[in-house]
Amino acid sequence: MALLLGLVLSGADEAWARQPSMQPAAHPVIALADLPSQGRETYRLIFLGGPFAHGKDGSVFGNRERQLPAARRGYWREYTVETPGARDRASRRIICGGRLPTRPEVCYYTSDHYVSFWKIVE
Repeated sequence: MALLLGLVLSGADEAWARQPSMQPAAHPVIALADLPSQGRETYRLIFLGGPFAHGKDGSVFGNRERQLPAARRGYWREYTVETPGARDRASRRIICGGRLPTRPEVCYYTSDHYVSFWKIVE
């Protein structure tokens, strides 16, 4: 089986296959239309390249919690989803991954500051 995995997987993927306890669980999905209105607006701005309300928006997300699939540094970027009535950035974010920030390959929504993630589907 290891040989078969070695043929199918390469690099970091192979390391993840050898350490299944480190693999993130499959994420539930959420339709873009089901995001809160502030989430839909943030998503729209991501594809436009901004403008964003917070200086940290668009910064590299380190995935230290290992809740998202493993990727090279710089692949994941985080964006604030405004929370009505909050005095700070609060806990809602959209995390997107891809080579170009304005052309993400995949995006996830979290309402609990990286504890759980929902994969955004259009």
